[in-house]
Amino acid sequence: MINFSDFEKKTKIIFKDKNLLKQAFIHRSYINENPAASLSHNERLEFLGDAVLELIVTDFLYKKYPSYAEGELTAVRSALVNAVIISEIAASIGMNDYLLLSKGESKDNGKARQFILANTYEAYVGALYLDQGYVVVSKFIAQSLLPKTDEIVKNKLWRDAKSLVQEKAQEHAGVTPAYRVLSESGPDHDKHFTVGIFFGSIRIAEGKGKSKQEAEQKAAETALKVKNWLE
Repeated sequence: MINFSDFEKKTKIIFKDKNLLKQAFIHRSYINENPAASLSHNERLEFLGDAVLELIVTDFLYKKYPSYAEGELTAVRSALVNAVIISEIAASIGMNDYLLLSKGESKDNGKARQFILANTYEAYVGALYLDQGYVVVSKFIAQSLLPKTDEIVKNKLWRDAKSLVQEKAQEHAGVTPAYRVLSESGPDHDKHFTVGIFFGSIRIAEGKGKSKQEAEQKAAETALKVKNWLE
């Protein structure tokens, strides 16, 4: 039996409505296997939390970067609230240990789990907003997610890495980068790709991912670091 009071101790946030806290962690698949469960899944809370999260992040970025144009602010916000970053934050505060999933979903630790964790974080934000209001949920997001902002802006992760490396390669090397799959492994439902980025015949860097697109992005990010083109 999952003890959510342990999660409350970890986050130092004690819910008034314990059912709201529990519901934030209930995935749709759990309800399918447990139709008699007293609570519903977390998708409505996720819908609310997504809007609350966007408002708080938007307010923060608007004040932190007064010289940024709308497009730049939108790009930084998108980088900050994407599923990869949010799932990392969710995992770092231990949300993975409290998920209520079907037996099948509980065995999957790949990309599907990443999205479940990101959605759970948003559902938790929605639950916390309902339980304790804007000030408390703002503080939670400020402590858990917003510290990532400096890293994203410093390393220009808000810019699409493939677009940026193409721009820099054409400017500094007079070439258009090419991507080639170096290897792939794993069954169809859990593929792993390694992709190289080449300037002409020279391999600059490589990246790994669960799709070719993800591996290409990783390769582009690494190439930007190798070439010192992030500053």
